[in-house]
Amino acid sequence: MKFSIEKEQLYTVFKLEEEKLDSTLSPELKSELVSLQAQGVKNLILNLSSTRYADSSGLSALLTGNRAYTENEGAFILSEVTDFVDKLLTISQLNNVLTVLASDEAAKDLILANSPEDEEE
Repeated sequence: MKFSIEKEQLYTVFKLEEEKLDSTLSPELKSELVSLQAQGVKNLILNLSSTRYADSSGLSALLTGNRAYTENEGAFILSEVTDFVDKLLTISQLNNVLTVLASDEAAKDLILANSPEDEEE
């Protein structure tokens, strides 16, 4: 599976560099998403700009990621979703479950807007 990761203090951008998110790729994506969360990544932006096709196992991977991050009071945001994947999310009504934004910048802005002003604990 080809991907790139950009880690920042408040978020990580995971760019999937694959055209198909299907049963051959989904288990590996699930594993990567859960692994990053276990490593302490609280907010993840999943950039799907290269992904032209997804199937039900791909959607399952997205739901797994969403659950892993939101259960731990983090954010899981899909960004730059292609038309086919967007239509699939709409048909399956997952656009009501998952946070989908037009760009990485919009996702970063949302995370920054929802972050506490100071991180003192």
